[in-house]
Amino acid sequence: MQTVESGREAFSRRAWQEAWETLAEVDRDASLSPQDLELLADAAWWSGHPDDSIGALERAYAGYLESDMVIEAADVAVLLSYFAMRRLAFSIGAGWRAKAARLLEGLPESPVHAYIKMLDLAEALLHRDDIEAALQLADETLALARRTNNRDAENEALAFKGTALLSGGKWQEGLALIDEASASALSGNLSLRTASNVYCLTISACRSLADFGRAGEWTEEADRWMRQHSVGGYPGVCRVHRAELKRLKGAWSEAEEEARDACEELERYRIFDGVGLAHYEVGEIRLLMGDLSGAEAAFTRAYEVGFEPQPGMALLQLARGEVDEAARSLVRLLTEGAGNNGRQRDLLARVRLLPAQVQVALAHDDVATAHDAAREMQAIAGDFDRPAFAAMASTAQGEIALHAGDFAEAVRGLDKAWRLWRDLEFPYETARARMLIGQAHLAGGEPALARMELGAARTIFERLGAAPDLRRVDELLQGLEPPSQPRARVTKTFMFTDIVTSTDLIGLIGDNAWEALLAWHDRELRAAFAALRGTEVNHTGDGFFVSFEQVADAVEAAVAIQRRLAEHRREHGFAPSVRIGLHTAEATVDGADYRGQGVHLAARVAAVASGEEIVISESAIEAAGTIPFPISEGREVELKGIKGPVRVHSVEWR
Repeated sequence: MQTVESGREAFSRRAWQEAWETLAEVDRDASLSPQDLELLADAAWWSGHPDDSIGALERAYAGYLESDMVIEAADVAVLLSYFAMRRLAFSIGAGWRAKAARLLEGLPESPVHAYIKMLDLAEALLHRDDIEAALQLADETLALARRTNNRDAENEALAFKGTALLSGGKWQEGLALIDEASASALSGNLSLRTASNVYCLTISACRSLADFGRAGEWTEEADRWMRQHSVGGYPGVCRVHRAELKRLKGAWSEAEEEARDACEELERYRIFDGVGLAHYEVGEIRLLMGDLSGAEAAFTRAYEVGFEPQPGMALLQLARGEVDEAARSLVRLLTEGAGNNGRQRDLLARVRLLPAQVQVALAHDDVATAHDAAREMQAIAGDFDRPAFAAMASTAQGEIALHAGDFAEAVRGLDKAWRLWRDLEFPYETARARMLIGQAHLAGGEPALARMELGAARTIFERLGAAPDLRRVDELLQGLEPPSQPRARVTKTFMFTDIVTSTDLIGLIGDNAWEALLAWHDRELRAAFAALRGTEVNHTGDGFFVSFEQVADAVEAAVAIQRRLAEHRREHGFAPSVRIGLHTAEATVDGADYRGQGVHLAARVAAVASGEEIVISESAIEAAGTIPFPISEGREVELKGIKGPVRVHSVEWR
């Protein structure tokens, strides 16, 4: 038989699941006291049952009121207000905060008074972006927390004050305060929730400063600490920051997987002020890979949960040719909440938007706006002394010079930029700067130099899977080929995919459902291609043409696709039936495309596959050497337009 004492003992060991199950069972037999309901709420939260946690806190609040324990009731009301703010339910949060304040009216100062002031500070900084008010509230909170010996409120206020100072440009002073709060979190003198919040603020501050090395170190430290204390919920926030670091370092498929896991975890905990950033990260990766519909879906979801999906959404609009809309959205963000000088006061928020404003303004031929944005970036880079900010400013200056036709100046600025990006180990930004240098050399009459820079950029774009940039580079390189020079011949493994009976399926489910299904299909397949180093060559609506350097990668990608579709059928009852064909052959490089008999044969191999089948040609098997999946006996097939029979096999993926 479970007892309250055994539940408390499990709680003291931080055996959260055991404590939750034990206390919940006792509560079913005889209602717990308000104090034990608080233990139940904490155990439920840290073991992954957030809804049960909120319910237990609401009952604890009522129990304290019935016992006329107003300080304790106010303390629980503050916590309920905090949780409401995390899920962006601001009216509910305000209601619980008001209850706490009313209960404390006329009472001497207590640690709970400091917690209420802490809520005001968080609301001013995180939801109103009012740096001046946040700094004043931080000082008030610190003074009150120290008078009432509330270490949690004191150190969280230190972290918030440091964040506000960073945003206002006083980054050395701000980092010092954040470091002080982080040291307290490491010492074990703070509650689990406060320590988790301090870690999140620290990592976010490093990210805002573009100090990604420091952000990575703190992310790993926070992750280790959370595992050590069996902390649930907050790891989702760390996943988002890990995803961003992986994206910047060029591991896009890993980054997307990390970000999607974070979305799921944070959605479950209703930490909506974090889940928006997670969806935004997914959108950034989809956009870089050329999946505009996937990017839009992710940015839209981020917006739905209260996160402003910029500058990603503006760059998506730019990619679609919606230049006016992109310009308006950036101007709105850069001017709303502005101070007396007409500029948004959060410098770190601005510097994330300004590079996109340069691109959009130049596309709109608004050189004056681009110049203003570049000058501001240069000023912020000088104030904060961050290499990433300097690289942003140099890239912007090079883009403007290129647009103005000052090719020598463009090369000077962009050469500095790509070397800074390279030192930071940001491959996409490095390649983009080198592509722009190639364009400057090309326009300035230096074809040999242009070819070298564009070739260097192409290598990186192909490795990353940056399809739009790869197509752009290939278009530029194609124009550099001497008329008499034959096009390159390469050997690749080609994959063709196709949804079986897609026309019938559209008629069955309707246009809207089909579009949603197709977006999901495209997203899942592109993730598989990217994870196994495949390069998307063409997208035909309900199918893909993809190239791989290695046969084994192509086979693994095909198996991953079929298994993912099968998993979706088991879990959700339906997934489209996809056939896949693989063939290894020599082909002619035609920009970002491939031409020749080998490509034609690969498409025909896919056509003989049935639904949910992977068909592989004998030549691909021979090129692979070893394939880690069972292969069927071969069969001779006649392929349309191909002379003579071709021997193919099926890959047993189940």
